[in-house]
Amino acid sequence: MRTIGSEPLTDAECDQIDKILLPFLDQDGMNLEMVDGFFAALLCSPDLVMPSEYLPEIFGGEIDETAFASMEDANSFLGLLMRHWNAVSEQLDSREVFVPLLAEDEHGIAYANDWANGFLRGTMMRKEPWIKLLDDKEHDGLLLPIFALANEHNPDPKLRPYKEPLSPERRDQLIAALVAGVMLIYDYFEPDRRRENRMVRESETYRRETSKIGRNDPCYCGSGKKYKKCCGNITLH
Repeated sequence: MRTIGSEPLTDAECDQIDKILLPFLDQDGMNLEMVDGFFAALLCSPDLVMPSEYLPEIFGGEIDETAFASMEDANSFLGLLMRHWNAVSEQLDSREVFVPLLAEDEHGIAYANDWANGFLRGTMMRKEPWIKLLDDKEHDGLLLPIFALANEHNPDPKLRPYKEPLSPERRDQLIAALVAGVMLIYDYFEPDRRRENRMVRESETYRRETSKIGRNDPCYCGSGKKYKKCCGNITLH
């Protein structure tokens, strides 16, 4: 049973998000398929990444208010993103089969390249846990299908996993391995996430016992920015 605020996006809402994100693709922004992979990586990782840090990555830079007709539209869009974050989180935590949000072409074919690239961009937000995974010889293969799909069309031929175009059968195999791998990665980092969550709860308890943070004070997340420019600025102003 889903909790309020974690309902899957409707097709119309997916189209709405992609329409808003479209102008940012030229500046290294993401589409919704990439966001889905990006969120999956952030949620698998034990290291917390705050919205104030990952939202600019989605836009390929600082959020541009001109992308929205009004503040209401901006906050509605961010609300949809947060709802999708919650939906991905709940799906991973349920331990049910993970279903990535993959765009399909006019023939109904899903390629998963953007999803895999979004996932890898998520790993770059906090590199240390992923280096640990890659150094683990028993589990390092979990990332192989993601690397393969992300680099299928890499400009450097040496980084492409296959010299010939992927067959439909091979692509389906890679996507199936990706789906299984994400759940195994989520389980792999579970002890670390529990430890991190406990530390965050203890930190929040400490902050409640101290004086209220000012907007010009250093942000409590450790980013080095002022609170008003970091976690105090999750919505657009």
